Amino acid sequence: MSNQLPVLDLSAADGDPDARARFRQDLHSAARDVGFFHLTGHGVTEAETEDLMRTLRAFFALPEAERLAVSNLNSPHFRGYTRTGDERTGGSRDWRDQLDIGAERAPHVPGPDEPGYWWLEGPNQWPDSLPELRTAALHWIDRLSSVARRLLHELLAAIGAPADFYDDAFAERPHLHLKLVRYPGSAPDGAAQGVGAHKDYGFLTLLLQDEVGGLQVEGPDGTFLDVPKVPGAFVINLGELLEVATNGYLKATNHRVVSPPGDRERYSVPFFYNPRLDARIEPVPFAHADQAPGVTQDSTNPLFAEYGRNEIKGWLRAHPQVARRYHAELLNEGVGAAR
Repeated sequence: MSNQLPVLDLSAADGDPDARARFRQDLHSAARDVGFFHLTGHGVTEAETEDLMRTLRAFFALPEAERLAVSNLNSPHFRGYTRTGDERTGGSRDWRDQLDIGAERAPHVPGPDEPGYWWLEGPNQWPDSLPELRTAALHWIDRLSSVARRLLHELLAAIGAPADFYDDAFAERPHLHLKLVRYPGSAPDGAAQGVGAHKDYGFLTLLLQDEVGGLQVEGPDGTFLDVPKVPGAFVINLGELLEVATNGYLKATNHRVVSPPGDRERYSVPFFYNPRLDARIEPVPFAHADQAPGVTQDSTNPLFAEYGRNEIKGWLRAHPQVARRYHAELLNEGVGAAR
């Protein structure tokens, strides 16, 4: 894999049959061989992007006390602000702070016979002094949901699968998730982990990043390659459930962020397109199923067909303070055991 990810134009899917066929061929190759690519032609405007980034910077410019007023330590649903160094990946701290936002829903406290992943459904926390943040963030979730749905349809069609095969899994209450992230430069101890190497839990991630570098993707030989910004493009990567769905034909790829040097800040906005928490991801019938090598086997990170089980184990590992405060019973059951 070269250090230049493929650049795909989603608007080609609306072109003539030849243009659409070429787009699907390129999409198939990028998703199978790399698991990462840049996406242009998505229809999200520069004005929408600038509005979100302006609001993001305004949030991180708030006094720390106002950010901590919406701390995720207030939320059993893992919503809200995480201070720099309080999140963990691979057992090590990530040198970034962030605001976690999802679809606005009433709290779902699991009943005695319900799985613990229902804790992930609940309300967001919003800073009182920045009401425009709620408007911008929820608009972004709506816009990128439409882009992701279209892209998933094209991807399934590209591998010879029914384009609408997973529509039911996303019906009614998909678990959509947005992070507003700041990397505040290098950690005082010199550690370079902005966020450690990991795979995403769900189907698709659409990332908006600024001009400051740091995102890296793992290549076939285990080395990590830089992903520079492409103007007007989202960085797209496949999550673990697409690997499960295709029996390993499509791979979720490890990626990480290296902290920017000194006190230079980096901002990014990943959007995670995920199905309902209780959706079971059945194997998709597709034209190349006989070439599928099987799902990656990792005893420390088992992949589950039921989406919510993948999601909750990740949150419990990443946010140990929230887990200990609200979810000791899940930790006692071994959900989210450390890698």
